[in-house]
Amino acid sequence: MRTTSVLAASAAAVALVGVAAPTAAAWDQPSKVTAAPNVIARGGQLVLTVGGGDACAIAGSTIGSNAFPTTNLTSMGGTTASATVRVNSDAAPGSYSVTTNCEGKRKTFTGVFTVIGGVRGGLGGSTSTGATSTDIAIGGGLVTAAVVGGGVFWMRRRSENRI
Repeated sequence: MRTTSVLAASAAAVALVGVAAPTAAAWDQPSKVTAAPNVIARGGQLVLTVGGGDACAIAGSTIGSNAFPTTNLTSMGGTTASATVRVNSDAAPGSYSVTTNCEGKRKTFTGVFTVIGGVRGGLGGSTSTGATSTDIAIGGGLVTAAVVGGGVFWMRRRSENRI
């Protein structure tokens, strides 16, 4: 009877250690990755902060994505590390995931930042080489309406002075 209770206590202790061990190991891995800014244009600079795990605060930890090359993380003290990256100028618009590699263990975080399409600056929003026939017709109609309206107003004002 005594042997049975010792075996039962040993089995319970092993079960508790078995349940707690994976949880303790998971605490070493990062729990979140944030990006500042989280919406960025192609070619822009992005600061990524990894938090929640001691593993990424050591030298040799990296972070990577399809939108930028793999970069080393720098410890910020405690359980936080960061990296400053430049988004590729040919990155496609859309939401991007990042993958951390801390102590040889990889973890992927989805939807960390979004790349937006570039702006065609300097063209004033226009890509045509000149005014189309529709633009000329609209402009001509507006000028004609302004001349007729101004003439009517001037003629009415002139007749009021004679009275």
